[in-house]
Amino acid sequence: MSAARDSGPRAEVIGDPIEHSKSPLIHGFWLDKLGLAGDYGAVRVEPGRIPDYLDSRRADPDWRGCNVTVPHKETMALLCDALDPRTAVIGAVNTVIAQGGGRLLGTNTDIDGIAAAVEGIDLRGRRVALIGAGGAARAAMAFLSKQGCGRISVLARTPAKAENAARECRAKIAALRFQPRSGAFQEAALVINATQLGMAGQDPMPTFVLDELGTAASDARVFDMVYAPLETELLAAARARGLGTADGLVMLIGQAAKAFERFFGRPAPREHDDELRTLLTA
Repeated sequence: MSAARDSGPRAEVIGDPIEHSKSPLIHGFWLDKLGLAGDYGAVRVEPGRIPDYLDSRRADPDWRGCNVTVPHKETMALLCDALDPRTAVIGAVNTVIAQGGGRLLGTNTDIDGIAAAVEGIDLRGRRVALIGAGGAARAAMAFLSKQGCGRISVLARTPAKAENAARECRAKIAALRFQPRSGAFQEAALVINATQLGMAGQDPMPTFVLDELGTAASDARVFDMVYAPLETELLAAARARGLGTADGLVMLIGQAAKAFERFFGRPAPREHDDELRTLLTA
């Protein structure tokens, strides 16, 4: 990897915490492969400080935008000057595009990352279990609403929040309390973790979830959006049961590619994905 660049367009990822983010490695790798001037960093922004952060960026002619991670996705949707149609439905922003004149467009590329993680699964008429009701879960609901799923069970500590999110995302779900014996995993063809559970420094995935994976369909895929660590307890439990898996890097790289093109004006060089994945897992 090259040293930080001193000129050209720049972008960054914001969140709290942010130290775990692999986005700077991904975007820096692609900039190097394409020989482009530019820079991509990571900035910790505490809750309540996003307006100040945006004010400091609007007048910067080199700033092309930012990616947004937890816990700011839903808040950012309220602060952008405009949202593209898909993002307006989701109500959560993971990519902000500087449009000039200080105007900011909120977009959501999480759907593209989710699509990459579940590629090859025919979900028509099949059951799905989704853990979470935050910004990433909203993107999952929006994606799943177009797949013809039979039943989408959403496990949330506050089912009313899940119901509200589904209504805004135009998804039909069964909102269930996040507790044992909910039945959410019964014959599920896809299980998605859209929370921070299992992430380094966060609460572990509850044991009951790991145990109840045994009730999923024999051909199920378990997709964990967490990528730090890459091998989560959820994915390890799924593999131990012979289930298919998709880790958080699949989604991270997929959504980052869409953002990269918006920030730097060139498609991400996806032909180097194997090399990039090796770098990210080193």
